[in-house]
Amino acid sequence: MNFDYTEEQIALQDTLRRFFARDYGFEHRRAMSKSADGFDRAAWATFADFGILALPFPEDFGGLNGNAVDTMLVMEMLGRGLALEPYLPGVVLCGGLLRDAGSTAQKEALLPAIAGGELMLAFAHFGAGGRYALDHVATKATPEGGGWTLDGAKAVVLAAPSADKFIVSAREGLGLSLFLVDAKAPGVSLRSYPTQDGARAADLRLDGVQVSADALIGPAGGALPLIERAVDYANAALCAEAVGIMAALNEVTLEYLKTRKQFGQPIGKFQALQHRMADMVIATEQARSMATLAAVRADSDDAAERSRCIAAAKAYVLQSARLVGQQAVQLHGGMGVTDELNVGHYFKRLTMIGLSFGDVDYHLGRFSDSLLAA
Repeated sequence: MNFDYTEEQIALQDTLRRFFARDYGFEHRRAMSKSADGFDRAAWATFADFGILALPFPEDFGGLNGNAVDTMLVMEMLGRGLALEPYLPGVVLCGGLLRDAGSTAQKEALLPAIAGGELMLAFAHFGAGGRYALDHVATKATPEGGGWTLDGAKAVVLAAPSADKFIVSAREGLGLSLFLVDAKAPGVSLRSYPTQDGARAADLRLDGVQVSADALIGPAGGALPLIERAVDYANAALCAEAVGIMAALNEVTLEYLKTRKQFGQPIGKFQALQHRMADMVIATEQARSMATLAAVRADSDDAAERSRCIAAAKAYVLQSARLVGQQAVQLHGGMGVTDELNVGHYFKRLTMIGLSFGDVDYHLGRFSDSLLAA
């Protein structure tokens, strides 16, 4: 198998690396996290110009026919840049659901708008008490007048405050269905808040929200496999983002060890710290291998194999991320936890990745269950 990137993939990574170095510095990121949106809409428009918002979609609908490996490259760069923009919930999750399950009319209307940066979506699926279980949905969809009425609540909907529309999961009969809901529809209410990593989320409430028949995404009652595929894809993307963060932490920590002096010499000359730095680099490269495996398997139609590989990758990457994040903070000493230094912000983002769509224990359980089933 050839693991070399194409010239186009390398060029895309270089473009994003230059953008974050030149136009998206750490101080800019701190300022954007305190803004009303919680991210930079000008940067979002730039992402559209770069083509990364169109990357996962078919050419027939304004996309670039990218695959999960292309998404991995983008997510790694977004991790390095500590990007606040809601690429994962809007493009990877919601865009992926529309790409895989939307009708032709829905794709024609929505995918080009997402690709152009004009439409922002959020995935409203998880509810209170469900933890990471994808089939735990209490929101109800009641057929009424040729459409549906939605009632229920969703918790920690990522990027909800800036979303123009939501993709909402609801129980319809014995199965789950997906519905497109306008953020300003009567009966929709939000309780917004910042997350630990500086992004935005909200708790969503639906009280008698009316949606038409064409708001249904995919087959009625048959949404669970679609949700499982989309979340697998999102977990593969998160693995890549975590690798990008770990690589950035290694670079800034190594630079600190070279410049911080104690007892008249750089602390990087102390063998104990060299060993810890070596452990961080090894953990990052091993995590990169697992993130690559997750990306290669994310496009697979074999649901069992895809789920098993991505669960293994997420568990391993999170374990490595914890080691690298903690070591980076400790090797920086008291500076590592200050708001003025990017190290603490990288660590917070790694922590949030570890709690998004399944933590280490959850994915170890998934992997173990898949082995028993096989």
